[in-house]
Amino acid sequence: MITEISKNYNEIYDYVSSFYPVSEASFKLMLDISEEVEVKAGTILDDIGYVPKYIYMINKGVMRSYVRLENGKEVTKSIFVPLTFLASFDALINQKPSGSVYETLTDCEIYKIDYYKYKNLCKTNAEILGFHVNFLQFLLCQNDKKHIELLTMNAKERYLKLRKAIPKIDNLIPQYQIAKYLSITPVQLSRIRAKQ
Repeated sequence: MITEISKNYNEIYDYVSSFYPVSEASFKLMLDISEEVEVKAGTILDDIGYVPKYIYMINKGVMRSYVRLENGKEVTKSIFVPLTFLASFDALINQKPSGSVYETLTDCEIYKIDYYKYKNLCKTNAEILGFHVNFLQFLLCQNDKKHIELLTMNAKERYLKLRKAIPKIDNLIPQYQIAKYLSITPVQLSRIRAKQ
């Protein structure tokens, strides 16, 4: 058992409850269908072309999701930090192959939540269903905000926003990963950082 997760029980419970007031009994039902695992940096948890089976929650470390273009180039869609739920939700919900890769950028400690068991809990537990609905609404709003930022903010503004959201991002993952997330080249990122 990973002791770090056990130490963070209250923090994780508070995070889940921030979406919907879930009782400890319901939260424990969610924990019962989860597996605590340690994962090395560079591990692909879900890959393009595979139907995923899990929702993940990061307890420690940094992950990303990305797509591969026809020319082989990788474009980072999202960067995930502790106390974040993530998955290829479109693929999970529609039971189809994922169009994204989910990879650990650092050594991570995560919960793997069995999606099928979670889906059954949503059918039988009103609190977990309430959490599920509110979390999906949060994802929709987050997606919308990200698209607006890409259209209205320049690279420097996006970088500063990322640093505000993840203050130690420059020390957590390689610069080329940050540049991919910002949709700029590492050279452009170096120029932006040099002016800070």
